[in-house]
Amino acid sequence: MPPLRIALLSYRSKPHCGGQGVYVRHLSRELARLGHHVDVYSGQPYPDLDDLGDEPGAGTLRLVTLPSLDLYRDDDPFRTPELAEWRDLVDVLEVATMWTGGFPEPLTFSLRAARAVGQAVPAYDVVHDNQSLGYGLLALRRRGLPIVTTIHHPITVDRDLEIAAAPTRLKRLSLRRWYGFARMQARVAQRLPRIVTVSRNSAADITREFGVAPAAVTVIPVGVDVEVFRPPAAPRVPGRIVSVASSDSPIKGARVLIEAVAKLATERDIELVMVGRPKEDGPIARLIDQLSIGDRVRFVTGVSDAALATLLGSAEVVVVPSLYEGFSIPAVEAMACATPVVASRAGALPEVIGDCGVLVKPGDAGALAAAVGDLLDDPITRNRLGRAGRARVSEKYSWAHVAAATAEVYADAIKDARAHR
Repeated sequence: MPPLRIALLSYRSKPHCGGQGVYVRHLSRELARLGHHVDVYSGQPYPDLDDLGDEPGAGTLRLVTLPSLDLYRDDDPFRTPELAEWRDLVDVLEVATMWTGGFPEPLTFSLRAARAVGQAVPAYDVVHDNQSLGYGLLALRRRGLPIVTTIHHPITVDRDLEIAAAPTRLKRLSLRRWYGFARMQARVAQRLPRIVTVSRNSAADITREFGVAPAAVTVIPVGVDVEVFRPPAAPRVPGRIVSVASSDSPIKGARVLIEAVAKLATERDIELVMVGRPKEDGPIARLIDQLSIGDRVRFVTGVSDAALATLLGSAEVVVVPSLYEGFSIPAVEAMACATPVVASRAGALPEVIGDCGVLVKPGDAGALAAAVGDLLDDPITRNRLGRAGRARVSEKYSWAHVAAATAEVYADAIKDARAHR
């Protein structure tokens, strides 16, 4: 395959412990290693991209920033920007959507990307969207550019789970407005001929939720760097449980995990380390206070891949309590570290973990506590599951394979676009 000029779009790309940012970083690096020229277009937060230096045979890798008004920054969410920050009608649309309770970024990023990519000289061979699914993609397609999109899972799943967990009718109405962009994503997905997703479970959900033809969807599992995420040299910390499920969003199952840890803390000496941080006065922080387990729970943020690998390798058990996952990079990273995983029997988690972990009923704090407690008491089973997990990752999940398979999808998209000119 000759070198391609690729525009890789990601409306927000949180560098650490954000699935989309992890995907963009590793995919872009491996595509460049194949000799392709990759420009990553992203809004805030921007991704961390790798420096390939003078690596033989590598193409180029560049970050092109497409600043939003950054209305949801961690230190000032839902901020009102100063008038001097407003640049054009897309900014007006972004603020107006936020003021009326919607989430504008997938649409407004796609409009900015359509303008920037459409003006690029020379033109790109292919545009790869990472789950913005905004109307701007259709503008690029009308210009004849081949479009590929990755849908990790349909956002309608998150919407429905959050609405079901909402305590009041007003909150449910608010969530429906917030997730209004899901209708746009379904309409755009139906008009794109090449969709990549990360699991068979996600492929089935995309066809059902977004009305996409099954033939349009290609499954390419996500990878992991097995040189960074590897079994630890140091002894594991007794009683340590690690999880990346720190979000206040019900879909991540943090509430169930906290309740399970509270049960375990009554009978044993344990520590829960959560990667990320929930809102200061959000439901997870309040629950920790209510259960009086603040001395058993610790949060870490902004960790590098190396630090995350060390943390996962220090645990006796890693927990993925999500009510739904389209894949689960944290589960695969833990398995690469030979750390046994306890996860919900939900979404793609059984497909990803196979028989290399313990699966429990989603949302059941008692079952989760029992499974984690049993593993903490059974070093032989922990070692067996850890070895099996490491072997599964080494065999199935490689970023180099992800990039090569994705490049084949690009080739098909380019061929289709040429045939329809």
